[in-house]
Amino acid sequence: MKIQIPDIPEEGLEVDLEEDLGIEGVSQVSPARARLSITKVAVEVMVSGDMSVELENTCSRCLKNFRQVKALPVNVVYHPAEEAGTERHELHDDEMDMGFYRGGELDLQELLREQVLLNLQMKPLCDEGCKGICPKCGKDLNTGPCSCDGRETDPRLEVLKKLLERGKE
Repeated sequence: MKIQIPDIPEEGLEVDLEEDLGIEGVSQVSPARARLSITKVAVEVMVSGDMSVELENTCSRCLKNFRQVKALPVNVVYHPAEEAGTERHELHDDEMDMGFYRGGELDLQELLREQVLLNLQMKPLCDEGCKGICPKCGKDLNTGPCSCDGRETDPRLEVLKKLLERGKE
């Protein structure tokens, strides 16, 4: 959904959205839902509210698929793209909730997409206590221990291991 900035009334807008975000590499189970307040002060546009989306992820430890509902706050101040300038500079904390708009319109679907991407886990976990899988046999350690020895000898130390075994005889 795109909002024409000149059409935003003085009292602002309340917008309810339901959007398929179409994020590559992210499996969205249901449409993202958002309730946003949009206000304009001079050339700045402030967007605040809440959004939620249900995603399907793969656990980085046990490789099982799991569903996760993300409830995210939305607080972004947009400025005209012309204010951005062309020079590069390091972002500061107070610039993290800032965006830019072009052509007098604001793309709310893009805003929701950005919020989801910024809040994705680098290594998603089905549970904080997930034990993962055994690196030797691949058994899911959440269902119980595996029957592997668990000890792997460095091949460079194999000769010493044989000497120790001979010494025990």
